[in-house]
Order: sequence, then structure tokens, then C-alpha cells
Amino acid sequence: MTTLVFGHKSPDTDSTGSPLIWAWYLNEVKGVDAKAVLLGEPNTEAAFVVEKWGFDKPEIISEVAEGQDVVIVDTNNPAELPDAINDANVTAIIDHHKLVGGLETKGPIDITIRPLACTATIMYDLMGDDADKMPDNIKGAMLSCILSDTLEFRSPTTTDVDKALAEKLASELNINLGQYASEMFEAKSDVAAFSDAELIRMDSKEYTVGSTDLRVSVLETTAPKMILDRKDSLMASMPAVASEDGAHEVLLFVVDILNEEATLLVPNDTVKAIAEASFGCTVEGDTVVLPGIMSRKKQIIPNLKV
Repeated sequence: MTTLVFGHKSPDTDSTGSPLIWAWYLNEVKGVDAKAVLLGEPNTEAAFVVEKWGFDKPEIISEVAEGQDVVIVDTNNPAELPDAINDANVTAIIDHHKLVGGLETKGPIDITIRPLACTATIMYDLMGDDADKMPDNIKGAMLSCILSDTLEFRSPTTTDVDKALAEKLASELNINLGQYASEMFEAKSDVAAFSDAELIRMDSKEYTVGSTDLRVSVLETTAPKMILDRKDSLMASMPAVASEDGAHEVLLFVVDILNEEATLLVPNDTVKAIAEASFGCTVEGDTVVLPGIMSRKKQIIPNLKV
């Protein structure tokens, strides 16, 4: 049986690149028949990376069959995985997020969760000496994952391990780190073709605070004006997205990569109260700027209060 390797829904660069990396490793090094798949359309940056390094876009799936062998990467949260994930045969998890709970396995499995900025960084270490066998496109995918998840080392999630590996890979690929990161972020910022609902869900995670279910969305960009010019229509679309997705509220953070700050859209008094309680700010109007806020995982999710 082919082992399916996938990350979370609304796949970003790490949840697109890491399945490609680990499927290569399983196939070419471990002799395991494996296939990278996605749980949705990749975002614009991830799509750029797939094309840049000559990969075919992985097949998009929404379900997994009972007993299907799978490796889960870049998440351990059942809410971000197919509904029937506990009926599949999960053989391994490789992740860098907090342990959520709720996954059930058929037996003991390999689980690696480490406090690094990127799943691909963990994979490099797990490969050991076999990492030397990586072809350039796999190295390119790994470098891209690290640059994306660290926002070119601006994110507070960045570790020395992530940065050192990125610099090593860039040197081996003869790539200018800053120039390539700029190309990636430019691709990420090109969101004109997406509807408001698609933008809200593009990089989004479900999170519950007390009895309040939230959809916490982040749009990382070097051109925040392009998104903020659409704030009225984005906020008008939030109630429908929340209703369709079973959430009480949508929190949409527009992260300005270059100025290292986030702007939260504030469509109503509930979100205003959440913002003020969570970030110690005073909200006046329908947006609030949060200096230094770059990471959903480390700065947004842990601070949310309702």
C-alpha cells in the first residue's frame, strides 16, 4: 500500500514542501512506496515553490480510506485533518506545533515534535547522513519551508538550528537568501485573484478559547495595502465564513513582513473585546496595529482571551 504523506488543511509552504521532502525520503532512502498529497489548494507562495523547483503539484484529497497508511506532517490537530483520520493507519507524525490531542492510532508509532520553526528542519535531522543524498529540488523545498515559516528569520519562532540549515542549503544551491526570500514573499503577496472568503481561509486555523470557537487567519505579505484596501468587503464576508465553518468569530491578522507588525481587522464589538483582552491594546475603529506581532503559533494563539 502506498503511504500518503500530508500536512494540514489550507496548505502553506511547509505543509506543501514537507510532504514532498518526506515522500522523497521514504521512496528513495527507506524503500517505502510513498506519495505526497495536499488537503487543499496550496497558497500562492507554496504554488510558487512547487513550480520553482520543478515539482508536479501534489494531488489534492479530502478524505482518507479506512486502514490507509499515512504520515502526518506539520500538524497533530485532528481539526486540520480529514474527518476520518482516526480510521486511517497513521504510521508517523512529524511536527513543530504544540500537542493538541485527539488522534488515535492502530498501535505505537514514531512521533517527533520539536520546538523548531519548521517541520522541514526536523526532517533534515531525522534523515541523518542520508540528508547528503537530497537532490537540489528537495534541498530547494527544504530551504523554502524554512524561509517561509521563519519569515526570513524575522519570526520569533526562528531558532539557530533553522537559520544555520537555511544558510547551509542556500550555499549548496548557490542561492542568495535575501533575494530568494523576496521572490517567495512577492508570490505570497499576490492575492488579487482570490475572493474574500478564499483569503480568509487561505492560511487559517481553528482554535477554541473557553466556549468560543475561532477561525484564526493570518495573511503574511510585503504589500499589506493590497489586502487592507479590501477590509470592508473582507469584514462583510466574515459572518458567512464563520457560519459555514462552525465558528463564532473570524480573527484576520494581516502581517506586514517588512515592518514586522500585524493589523487585526475589527468588524464588531466581540472582536474588539478579544483584541483588547489578548494584546493589551486600545481599539479605535475597525483595525488595530499590533507592533512586533509576527507569529500565530507563538504570539497570537497563546495570548488569545475572550
